[in-house]
Amino acid sequence: MTILNSYDKAIINLKSELVSMGKKVELLLKGAMEALIEQNITKAQAIKSLEEEVDDLDYEVELKALEIISLQQPNDEDLRSLATIMRISKDLERIGDQAVNIAEITINLATKGAYFKELVDIPRMSSLAMAMLEKSLTAYMNKDVEMAYGVNEADDEVDNLYDALYWELIDYMKQDSKYVEQANYLILVARFLERVADHAVNVAEMTIYEANGERRPFLK
Repeated sequence: MTILNSYDKAIINLKSELVSMGKKVELLLKGAMEALIEQNITKAQAIKSLEEEVDDLDYEVELKALEIISLQQPNDEDLRSLATIMRISKDLERIGDQAVNIAEITINLATKGAYFKELVDIPRMSSLAMAMLEKSLTAYMNKDVEMAYGVNEADDEVDNLYDALYWELIDYMKQDSKYVEQANYLILVARFLERVADHAVNVAEMTIYEANGERRPFLK
């Protein structure tokens, strides 16, 4: 039986906190999208308060990781693990920010009547981005490099959906100025979801980096 020292336990605890943070962020993003689709102001306001918990977790994870680095003098492999933890924590915190941005847009739009077109591409983008996030976090938790490499496969589809929606909404704005405000907000939502997908790719990249030291594997 392997006996863990306090240093090993500290890293394991940090990873556990990161997993907890990831689950909170997934719930935040799901809630933000539900609020947007339903035009539910109450749900949107709840997202804004819950995101503060994610900010607090990000701060705690970074602080504890820096304490380990300064006090324990970790070897190269452990340094990679700690760098990975801090980077993933930051990406998760930024996904939480995107969820809040979507919630704020929901609050602005909900008072202005129904959407002028059915939301199709945005929920599709959201489903893809959330699936990418879930896959990247699972790959990290299981140290599954092969799964991490697969996260990037959906990123092009997210980008293509964004481009198609962008030009569709631009056409609406050209047709009639009454569409301008809502269309601009929906373009922003799509952009925020595109960023969520990018952060999911970052999590996958850091999972690969922790495993073998490879940087920017998806640039090949």
